Amino acid sequence: MASMRSTVTTLGGAASAQPNEFDYKRIVRALEQRRRYRYVTPVVTKTANGYRIQSPCCSRNVDPDGGVIDIALVLFDERKGNWRLLRKDHAIGVWELDSEFSRLAELLDHLKEDAERRFWQ
Repeated sequence: MASMRSTVTTLGGAASAQPNEFDYKRIVRALEQRRRYRYVTPVVTKTANGYRIQSPCCSRNVDPDGGVIDIALVLFDERKGNWRLLRKDHAIGVWELDSEFSRLAELLDHLKEDAERRFWQ
């Protein structure tokens, strides 16, 4: 009988529930429903305590050559028990906190809509 592997990872000695395969797949599926730039395929990678979303720059607003750019950083704050959504300030190359959510579903709804074009530039 095959044993099941735990989704809890250890980073710097502390156990973390993020990233995990379940939430990773939820994010990938949610991005398929976004409003902006639906004709490109974003890439989701697991990072410490969360997920990094990148995508080709179709508008060429950030990268004139249309290369892959950072879209969002989704992090789980275990201490507060909430999700943090960060956006990249491409002009200075720094991640900035956009908003915090108690549930991942709420964060994904905000990211998919992106009414102010803070992420899908």
